[in-house]
Amino acid sequence: MKDLFSEQSELYQQARPTYPQALVNCLIQQLNGLECAWDCGAGSGQLTRLIAPYFQTVIATDLSQNQLDQAPALPNVQYLQQAAEQTSFADQSFDLITVAQAIHWFDFEKFYAEVKRTLKADGIFAVIGYGLLELDDQDLNERVGCLYFETLNGFWDAERRYIDEQYQTIPFPFEEIAMPQFQIELGWTGLQLWDYLNTWSAVKHYQDQLHVSPLASLQDILQIKQTIGVSFPILLRVGRLSHLK
Repeated sequence: MKDLFSEQSELYQQARPTYPQALVNCLIQQLNGLECAWDCGAGSGQLTRLIAPYFQTVIATDLSQNQLDQAPALPNVQYLQQAAEQTSFADQSFDLITVAQAIHWFDFEKFYAEVKRTLKADGIFAVIGYGLLELDDQDLNERVGCLYFETLNGFWDAERRYIDEQYQTIPFPFEEIAMPQFQIELGWTGLQLWDYLNTWSAVKHYQDQLHVSPLASLQDILQIKQTIGVSFPILLRVGRLSHLK
């Protein structure tokens, strides 16, 4: 698994969107038990904090200790620096395993072996993410699209394609559960959008290689924008161990 976000862990925690409560409610309704959950690739806890109220114990792991250090301290949550593909957990430990906006960085085969080993027989596995944002300001939306598809073309890691493909092309060797569609809907200031764009891994790669910000042309307009309607499509694959019928 790659660690692309340790250096910007504080910005990531502040600027990345959170997930809708309706999504969490829908996942919880699928469960038979609420003892223990594992939030893998938890980063700074965007999803961890949302599922924590429902479980006796939540274990949140990430490759980046810097990211975990930004996560909220919660009484029933334990944060551990561990790779997704090799964990210290006992067999059949978890009622729910989640991975949010991270699975595209994992070694699928090794991670899925851990999921199958540590998920309870009647447990649920959920892959969650979000795609390219859309803005209600048409001009700004076109500018961000140009940034994403043109300016940053060649600077995205290859794994990013799984998000562009809505997580529909990842291997998913589980018995899939049909789920509703969800969206993240927010009202952001221009500065909040600026901070979010600065968390993109391709922006960092561009700056590291060319020593100039790919966001320079957006800086002036974002400094004066008050409220921008922002929506992200939620990517979601949910399943059970395939031996259950």
